[in-house]
Amino acid sequence: MTNQILNEEERMLQNLVHDFADRDLKPRARQLDEEERFSMENWQGMAQLGLTGIGIDPVYGGNGGGYRQVSIAAEETARGDPSASVTLIAHLSLGTSTMYRFGNEEQKQRLIPSLASGKGIAAWALTEPGGGSDAAALQTTATKRDGTYFLNGSKMFITNAEVAESMVVFATSDRSLGYRGISAFVVPHGAPGMQVNPQHGKLGMRASSTNEVIFRDTPVSSNNLLGEEGRGFRYAMEILDTSRIIIAAQCVGIGQAALEEAVRYAQQRQSFGKPIAQHQAIQFMLADMATDVHAARTATMQAATLKDEGLPFINEASMAKLLASEMCVKVASQALQVHGGAGYFKDSPVERLFRDARVTTIYEGTSEVQRLIIARQVLEQYPV
Repeated sequence: MTNQILNEEERMLQNLVHDFADRDLKPRARQLDEEERFSMENWQGMAQLGLTGIGIDPVYGGNGGGYRQVSIAAEETARGDPSASVTLIAHLSLGTSTMYRFGNEEQKQRLIPSLASGKGIAAWALTEPGGGSDAAALQTTATKRDGTYFLNGSKMFITNAEVAESMVVFATSDRSLGYRGISAFVVPHGAPGMQVNPQHGKLGMRASSTNEVIFRDTPVSSNNLLGEEGRGFRYAMEILDTSRIIIAAQCVGIGQAALEEAVRYAQQRQSFGKPIAQHQAIQFMLADMATDVHAARTATMQAATLKDEGLPFINEASMAKLLASEMCVKVASQALQVHGGAGYFKDSPVERLFRDARVTTIYEGTSEVQRLIIARQVLEQYPV
């Protein structure tokens, strides 16, 4: 367990998810990774703990709490199995959060309770074959006829789409308007004309469900338009601003897991007549790893606290995401180095952690995008 300033409820949540990760997530992680298989058992375990409804008002079946609580849950699940945390984050911080924040009262009453309880799973479809970081250039269209929208186009790299009860889809009603033509819709599972194709062969996060989604005249009722028409891009950017905090927490969990494996191995592996943990070179490496994990955790919880307190947080969220994602890639690599040749084989958890960590500098805004956001904020803060 890590030392940080938590209140009693937060500490209880941390202990609960920590034990669940050790008991249920870690023992299954290797096999699920090898099979590239989404685990409904893991999902149901997270739902039973109430993790699928953290941050959602109890009025809609949630468990309350804020971004600090979601961050704690994301870190501890990632420490157990990063793939499980991807499933949870896509469901909670992306899909469900968009419906919860921008849906009207009827939509929230109709959609959120099932998702918050974990009975249903949410997905969030923004990325397309021709646009990741340039989300405003999306090509999926929404044409309105007789009060119904018809979606045409495709999305890719969509987490949870194959298992989702409800999926938030971003589409444009007028490409000439650019980002001002984009709206957000909720598409239910099994909608006519929607085809979901599993995408296999990922480097890491192999036990999360990743999919291509194709829409061919898929009808969406106007009752499933989220918020106002033409405001979808703004909604997506606001969601990404906050979800970066949770991705940062996931990265801290991956880094913590790699650190724990390295420390454990260093105390057991003998070299030159003593455990390698007694060699200064290894000690320095472990010290750097622990310091980097701690710094990323501190930045993440600071961003979460600012968000919960209603204070400006966007710059801090990008800083936390940048720092934590690059940290977990570095720390996972160092953990493999501590293991030497043993870490290069699948028998070692650090081999999987090394692969899982790599995507974190790419999704939810690449490191380069985070630097652009941070630089823009800094330049505004210190005008000449």
